[in-house]
Amino acid sequence: MSRFAHPAGDRHAEMLPHERPPQAPADLNRINPMIWPRTSSRTDGALTIGGVDVRDLAKEHGTPLYVLDEDDVRSRLRDYRSAFDGADVHYAGKAFLCREMVRWVDQEGLGLDVASGGELAVALSVGFPAERITMHGNNKSAAELTRALEAGVGRVVIDSYEEIARLGYHADRLGRRPKVMIRVTTGVEAHTHEFIATAHDDQKFGLSLNTGAAAEAVRRVLALPQLELVGLHSHIGSQIVDTAGFEVAARRLAGLLVQIKDEHGVVLPELDLGGGYGIAYVDDDLAPDIKEIADSLREIVAKTCADAGLPVPRLTVEPGRAIVGPGGITLYEVGTVKDVEGLRTYVSVDGGMSDNARTALYGAEYTAALASRESEAGPMLSRIVGKHCESGDIVVRDHYLPADVAPGDLIAVAATGAYCRSLASNYNYLPKPAVVAVSGGTSRVIVQGETEDDLLRGQL
Repeated sequence: MSRFAHPAGDRHAEMLPHERPPQAPADLNRINPMIWPRTSSRTDGALTIGGVDVRDLAKEHGTPLYVLDEDDVRSRLRDYRSAFDGADVHYAGKAFLCREMVRWVDQEGLGLDVASGGELAVALSVGFPAERITMHGNNKSAAELTRALEAGVGRVVIDSYEEIARLGYHADRLGRRPKVMIRVTTGVEAHTHEFIATAHDDQKFGLSLNTGAAAEAVRRVLALPQLELVGLHSHIGSQIVDTAGFEVAARRLAGLLVQIKDEHGVVLPELDLGGGYGIAYVDDDLAPDIKEIADSLREIVAKTCADAGLPVPRLTVEPGRAIVGPGGITLYEVGTVKDVEGLRTYVSVDGGMSDNARTALYGAEYTAALASRESEAGPMLSRIVGKHCESGDIVVRDHYLPADVAPGDLIAVAATGAYCRSLASNYNYLPKPAVVAVSGGTSRVIVQGETEDDLLRGQL
């Protein structure tokens, strides 16, 4: 049976519903605006982002290539700032961070979350205002805390008893009094993958509300004059598409705020509900409306605090994926096309799990498209795979591509702006791809791609 006519076959009929491949779309050339960057279109058949033809991007910068739509990312930064007017919006740098991204965050007036000394170094290297930085991490080293104190970061989020003592010691040593928040594990079970759900008790982040660890952390912080406790922090997970979990978390945090007021006579002025807002990766995904999220969270916090007899604290949110994810694509060149009769066709590209680990790590789903041309060929059930020596090296598990896809064609994968470059590796000694920003018909490199010299540097 030729790959140019790929019916489901008897094997697919025997599968359970969740194991069956997706239905073939009516139009393989369509670019869904809910999934692809806001400036995406087809021009003369080829995909364009920011007014730049992907064929020109591949010719100038090579593949694999991360492409970031600057106008898309900046517009989402502004959308969040506008929707959460009166609150603090901190971009979660772990989603994707480089010097240029920090500049965009600064220019659009948002704050920044960093989760390591390295991320802090990136922010400080371009003069990002330290008072708008929040320092996260479940195991901050003495060097990282010292760097944060010396820089004057706005908030340090406490994640353990040890960190309270460690931070207090270094604050005393340096003559600083940092503002701190306590990360509270609220016990909310977010409906997401277990590796990105972060508010249940059995995981490494935060201090448990249920066991009393969070209340004990409050006591220990308030006992140290070197630390200024300003609020509570909660992050229930990632890729969340409704606010139900946030409502439960807010109510439980409000209960702790009441307990703090009753026990210590202290009213904390800030409440950070984290981020984790989902985006659309495939046609069936829901992409929450930012304004609805903002209005809902404000209402939740206001009502919860009113019920508890507390003043409404200043709200902080930490979007990352929702800002940078939809504006990014990854561009690949097809190398081989291999048919497995009666099942699917394996389309191998020149990257893989080294530039996008999420499919192997989380079972993440993506939308892809033949990007260098349009095609009238029929649908071909495909598995887009990488070039690594690993059976799990899958970029898109089940996807329909035109049946005439061939070596040399360009494939674009949508919504890869978040957690792809950040999680990239050098597995099999593949260099990490460059990141280019596109806008107004031009492209520019914002993160250089690695070379073989880079891979060998440091080896003795």
